[in-house]
Amino acid sequence: MGIALFDIIVFPGFIFLGILSLVAEFTDRKLNARLQNRVGPPWYQPLADFIKLSTKETIVPESASSRMFRALPLFALASASTAFLYIPIWSTTSLFPFSCDLIVVLYLLTVPTLTFFLAGWFSSSLYSEIGSIRTMTQLFAYEVPLYMALLGPAILADNWSISGIASYYYIHPLMALFNIPGLLVSLVAAQGKLERAPFDIPDAETEIVGGTFTEYNGRFLAFFRMSIDVELVVVATLIAAVFFPLFTPANAIVGFLIYLVKILFVIFLLAVLRTALARLRIEQMVSFCWRILAPLALLQVLIDLIVKGVLAH
Repeated sequence: MGIALFDIIVFPGFIFLGILSLVAEFTDRKLNARLQNRVGPPWYQPLADFIKLSTKETIVPESASSRMFRALPLFALASASTAFLYIPIWSTTSLFPFSCDLIVVLYLLTVPTLTFFLAGWFSSSLYSEIGSIRTMTQLFAYEVPLYMALLGPAILADNWSISGIASYYYIHPLMALFNIPGLLVSLVAAQGKLERAPFDIPDAETEIVGGTFTEYNGRFLAFFRMSIDVELVVVATLIAAVFFPLFTPANAIVGFLIYLVKILFVIFLLAVLRTALARLRIEQMVSFCWRILAPLALLQVLIDLIVKGVLAH
């Protein structure tokens, strides 16, 4: 019981995830700045921002639902952090693996997006409501391609557990090459999931101030920002576990270093997409997801079904 609590709370649980999320935010912001020929923030900036927001006075709008306003940031952070426990890190087995945990992780990663929608809706602000509507519209656009992109590797591995999928591709590394279309779809859909450029439509400062979080401040805004950083780490870890089957189960230290390299590589790819592309309009985002990402994700599923059928015979 004591070991399990240590795993959940300290390492590789919440405390470790919180530190790693701050490192991920700094890496993402620094890469984005350097790619734009800017200096970027110092290494301690994410932590300084979190502390500064946490110590500020928290103001709840008079017309907002106080309980929902205060509870939603905690739900977002808790769900994203919980998802991390079911994804393999330095070995092919996660902390708490079970059958079909891929479905549970995808569900848990949907919860923060729903809290963003509810946060904007219950803030009783026009800008927040517009941002929340855009958040929900994006959800219906990127969700299907993202799920289908992860469905293909699961079909080929004949396993709905992330640990089982990672184990299959660790044993058969060449089979991972068939999942390259799914990797491309996952990276682009992840930008929508994380509301990053070119899909940062719900947070468009030049259009709707701060979007969903316009009315949020103080520690509640700090928790929301932390949940977004945690989501970045969890999504990068999920993509790395499914599409980059590089593990060393016999050596935890080397495996952990490989894990850090993998997620930093995924964050680098996401930063390049964020820097290279300009913001789309919401109807352009929906059209792109359904006309390009969804067919490409379906192609990934068909490829895996064909390869599985060929191997079966």
